[in-house]
Amino acid sequence: MAARKRHSCPPLVSPSNPPGEHPIIAPDASDQHSPTVIDISIQHPSYEQPSQPAPTPTVATAGGLENGTDTQMKGRKAGTAALGTVFGLFAWAQIYQNVVFKALTPRDERLDELKWVGSSKSWIDRRMCNWFGLCGLAHLNQANWKTQGEPVNRTVLEAGQIKIDLNDFREDARTLPEDWSEKELKDREIPQYVLDHAPLIHLYSGEEYWPCDMADHLFHTTPHLNYTPLQAVDDHPTLKNLHSLNRWGRFVYLQSDDNVEDYPEWLGGKSNIPDVPEDSDPDDVPADHGHYEEDKDGEKSSWWHVGDGDTREKGGVRTSGVVNSRIPTPTAVPKNTPEGEELVVEDEPWQSELRRTLKSRGKKVVGGRSDAPAVLIVVPKENGVVDAFWFFFYSYNLGNAVFNVRFGNHVGDWEHTTVRFQDGIPKAVFFSEHSFGEAYTWDAVEKSGKRPVGFSATGTHAMYASAGVHPYVLPGGILHDVTDRGPLWDPTLNMYSYTYNYRYDDLKSSNLSPDAPIGYFYFQGHWGDKFYPLNDPRQYRFLGQYHYVNGPLGPRFKNLGRKEICQGNGECVLKRWIGDKKSRPYAKRYSPIGRGEEISEEDMRRFDIRDSP
Repeated sequence: MAARKRHSCPPLVSPSNPPGEHPIIAPDASDQHSPTVIDISIQHPSYEQPSQPAPTPTVATAGGLENGTDTQMKGRKAGTAALGTVFGLFAWAQIYQNVVFKALTPRDERLDELKWVGSSKSWIDRRMCNWFGLCGLAHLNQANWKTQGEPVNRTVLEAGQIKIDLNDFREDARTLPEDWSEKELKDREIPQYVLDHAPLIHLYSGEEYWPCDMADHLFHTTPHLNYTPLQAVDDHPTLKNLHSLNRWGRFVYLQSDDNVEDYPEWLGGKSNIPDVPEDSDPDDVPADHGHYEEDKDGEKSSWWHVGDGDTREKGGVRTSGVVNSRIPTPTAVPKNTPEGEELVVEDEPWQSELRRTLKSRGKKVVGGRSDAPAVLIVVPKENGVVDAFWFFFYSYNLGNAVFNVRFGNHVGDWEHTTVRFQDGIPKAVFFSEHSFGEAYTWDAVEKSGKRPVGFSATGTHAMYASAGVHPYVLPGGILHDVTDRGPLWDPTLNMYSYTYNYRYDDLKSSNLSPDAPIGYFYFQGHWGDKFYPLNDPRQYRFLGQYHYVNGPLGPRFKNLGRKEICQGNGECVLKRWIGDKKSRPYAKRYSPIGRGEEISEEDMRRFDIRDSP
């Protein structure tokens, strides 16, 4: 049988293999079944062996091509990723500027946006703020918030200097009770049932910012028209003449004389921590075996929806009525804006300037006295209804943090609890929480004897009906308040008490404190600093939420003539306590923090509040 000839291909290995040795290559599976083939070497005279090294084997060449291709692909992926990032940022910038910013920012605030952003000296900061809504990123470094070097303590008295008597900041020239007529005495009388059912407040055990004396607050602040001081630092207004600042318009702010980030002693109010009463029993804690749900029957009661409501300029819904001759006609109403509380002229442009739970059983617990006076305002209404407003003042509000970034700090803080009575019988309790709050039937709240017990949250001082963690606004409890059974405060032991005719906007000192000051009640400005500009290292804003917002407006603008017991004019849900049933969830209603509260147009018209003198 003749042998077949075929040309043998060079092995796919390095040509340095010795003759007669097989290349070290794993045989292909198909080779095991190949027929026997006789290889005959055939000489090619015309073919000369190359004197240079053999070319790179095919396998090696293929590997090089693959590596090059991978490099090119990686380069393309990186380029695509970079291009995608740029496109994504560009798209977000367009969405933020044309949709998000307009949705988050009121029209009147947008008028001042250019100046606020322009106050920053950093070009990058201004661009990041305008394009992406990230303002003041560099200001997250807390080291720059405090005063460099030794903080200036403006309250230290020189050797031999007489200590300031704060009574000068409190007292008002009032007629004595013996000079009052029978009608006047009746108009000023605080019913005993109001005191018998006055709230007791548990402050948070780890609180940093305790209740403060309003007079002390005035001593450490200076009135500013926006960011311009109106008088010397040592020339302080008092509680009896604070309303005289109204001549400067509604953009007056009581600005701290100290850098609040230096934590001056007066701001914390530690001297006002309530005394521990001898007969207190902090271990007498009621058990929690139930939940709250809406009391629809209670919402049909004659005491639930009463009167005409307060005027819009004081936070209500009624149009302006009879005006107190002592108070100018208003042109603005209080509102919560991104910068905090402000008096806002509705449908008018702003000035072209930078702006602005549970029943208690067992031993009665008696609360302690605080040196910071509470404010009681009793408001008679129709159908035998009387609302007793208990206001609590703090010199500082520490906002809550989201992922360790804090929002909503402000100097000055007013919180309140309201007890509604009908014919002398308590019917419901309202606890203010941020810009809204929650209403409960009288039987639904925890009590100490006859008195309801409330809980003040750490930092924000928001009021709640129970101790624990209270999520709000954001899902998953990211943003929340915390309360516990810290020091128990009895506000009746030190208070200014008044009666108030909401129809005539007439506040009178009561028979219990006839010398209580009046002027501060009519102050239409803010009890703290104006929200800081972007060039201030303490300020930043992310998606419309500021680190520092405006100080709040006073009690006069808290809708004292409200029809229902809730502060707001929207849906008011009355909650009752239901035991041993599955809890029904309720969504808390809050408006964004923003810059803070502002006066509404209706309030401005009623109180004759002007933008400027």
